[in-house]
Parts: sequence; structure tokens; C-alpha cells
Amino acid sequence: MIELQPFIDYLQVEKRVSPHTVTAYSGDLEQFAQFIHELSIENLSDIQASDIRTWIITLLEDEHCSARTVTRKISALKAYYRYQTKIGAVERNPMLQVHAPKFQKKLPEYVEQGDMEMLFTDELFDDTFEGRRDRLILELFYATGIRLSELLNIKKVDINFFDNSIKVLGKRNKERIIPIGHNLSTLLTNYIEYYGEKLSENNENYFIFVAANGQQLYPKAVYRIVHKYLDMVTTIGKRSPHVIRHTFATHMLNNGADLNAIKEILGHSSLAATQVYTHNSMEQLKNIYKQAHPRA
Repeated sequence: MIELQPFIDYLQVEKRVSPHTVTAYSGDLEQFAQFIHELSIENLSDIQASDIRTWIITLLEDEHCSARTVTRKISALKAYYRYQTKIGAVERNPMLQVHAPKFQKKLPEYVEQGDMEMLFTDELFDDTFEGRRDRLILELFYATGIRLSELLNIKKVDINFFDNSIKVLGKRNKERIIPIGHNLSTLLTNYIEYYGEKLSENNENYFIFVAANGQQLYPKAVYRIVHKYLDMVTTIGKRSPHVIRHTFATHMLNNGADLNAIKEILGHSSLAATQVYTHNSMEQLKNIYKQAHPRA
């Protein structure tokens, strides 16, 4: 079997990629290594571009493997071979002869603005620790567009109530400061004052979002919280924290925000990643045009 661990270590230590990417790439490359093993190929230098193309074809034929997943697996293999070339483990890079299939890009799903306003009605949330925490989680996602991992790691020290901002640690350990509104600042203040003892009871680092036992929340718990409440107000297919991130960006753009400003708030490394939301905005304009123009 081809060796993967040095590359995984390289991703974690030198490239400092997110834990999510490390996990995804590890699984992708293990799948590729198993495929190569089944072809009775044991040496990395013996793998041909044709072998890689055959693997990609098997992925495309798998009905459970989405276009996005196939693209990610190809990206993982490209990164792996760039590393092997860099350290001199291979003389030639077969990925240079492999072209990824082109897929039609799917527009990010988002929740309509009216549905998001319905989400924050008092009737949906119990007046308990869990109810107030869940509302704050949803408010924070929608008000800032932060990622799930960024939300989970917010500590009290990261919140600046003087200038209404939050510091988060994004991909590749990049810190950024995100402004928050007066309403969210008040919700955070009341939550911390009321439940401060519970938040710090079993957690020296004082994470803001904890379970009933005082321990830091884990990702699946937040997924369930978001899905539960979005299910009450929308029928869109995906109901995840990342959908609220898409919703934040789309609503900001639809209401006149500058694309570069949205890029900085989201923590995107390039404007290209943010520009996908302009397509959603254009779809809204098309719908308005069709509804309003007599000859549309």
C-alpha cells in the first residue's frame, strides 16, 4: 500500500489545513490506496495516469458519490502528488495528465429572508438554558456568517463588548475580527451573565457554547440544533450551519453590501470564493423581473 501518513502530517503541521479537510483528504486517499492495491500495484512510482482515470470513472459511476465529492477526491490526489514531487518520492507527476471532469456548479442553498425573520420569534425557543443557547447559536450564525468550527471555539475572552466585535480563529489558524450588532451583543451579555457559572463549571477555557453538563458542544449537536429549528421555517433540502453561512452572505449582497466586505467577514482567501453569491443575487433579480415586467 502507498504511504499516506507523512503527507497527512505535512497537511497538519506545515500547511495547517483545517481538521475537516485533513479528515476528508485522509479518507479520500485511503480509498485511492485501496483501489491501487486491488490493481496489484504496490509502488507509488508504478501508478500511471490511466490507473487514476480508471479510479475517477469508478467514482463517477457510484450513485452515492456526488460531483462535489469526486472533485474533492481529485483535489486530494493532486495535493498528494504535489507533495510527493516536492520531496522527490516520484520523478513524474501523473496527475498532470489527468483532467478533472467539468460539472455544472450548483448554487448555494439559502433560507429566504422572511423565513429567517420567522425563525427568531420568541415562540420557537423555550425559556431554558438550552432554549436560550440554541437561539444564540442561530443568531450568531446568521449575524456573522461564521463557520461551525469557529462558533464552537468562541470563548468569553474573544468577545469585545466595548466595540461590539468577536474574534474567531478560521482556516489555517487565521484570526479575524467580525462586527456584531447591538441586539446580538445584548443577547450575548444576558446569556453570559445568566449562565456564566454553568459555562465555566467544568471548563477552564470557558467556551461560550456548552452542553447541559458544562462541556463544550460537539459539531453533531450543533448540526441537530440548526436542523431542528430550520425545519420549522423552511422546506429547503439542506438545513445545516453552512446553509446559514450561505444565507448570511446572500442576504448581505441582496441588501447592498460590498462583495469585498463580505469576503473579509467570511474569511475567504480570495474573492472568487465569495463571487458565487452574486449568482444567487442574480437569480433573485431574474425572479423580480419576471414578476414585475409585463413582457418578461
